[in-house]
Amino acid sequence: MPIDRAVLGLFCDLVLESGSSRRVGDVGCGSGRLAPFVAGRGLEPHGVDLSPEMVRIARRDYPGFPFEVADVRDLPFSDSSLGGVVSWYSLMYLHPAARPRAFGELARVIEPNGFFATAFKAGDNSLRRGGRTVGVEFDIYWLSTEEITGRLEAAGFRVVFTGGRPADPDEAQPQGYVIAQKI
Repeated sequence: MPIDRAVLGLFCDLVLESGSSRRVGDVGCGSGRLAPFVAGRGLEPHGVDLSPEMVRIARRDYPGFPFEVADVRDLPFSDSSLGGVVSWYSLMYLHPAARPRAFGELARVIEPNGFFATAFKAGDNSLRRGGRTVGVEFDIYWLSTEEITGRLEAAGFRVVFTGGRPADPDEAQPQGYVIAQKI
């Protein structure tokens, strides 16, 4: 989608212009679909996802990129080793009790002045059941921008961009975007 590409492009530009490492994490990478875009913008993506099946699909569909199974609460990256992290529609599956640790891990792996970007289903932070239309139900939280920015600020980030878009006709909710810089 054009707005998603614009926000991801802004993230890539910010990482490149900051002088940070070109190595970035795609945390919650799913099928790996962001890797070619991010690489095409001059960065070196490394995808991680909690689901072994999603990692298998990412490796199959994008064999030129590294993907591995990992949890956002225990990332396989060294301290301050990434110029940035993108978590595209993946943090919304975290239970509220798991969020402080997850945001702390994101801060741990991003080098000072590096960037973090996320997209999410915008809402009121309440629990929903997703997946009913495809027959696999799961918990999902439609997060507020205030929830995301508050977590990022508490973890040592400075928010540099927030945005959103209305729901498309085939979506049940609007979408939100946040980019932050590690202090």
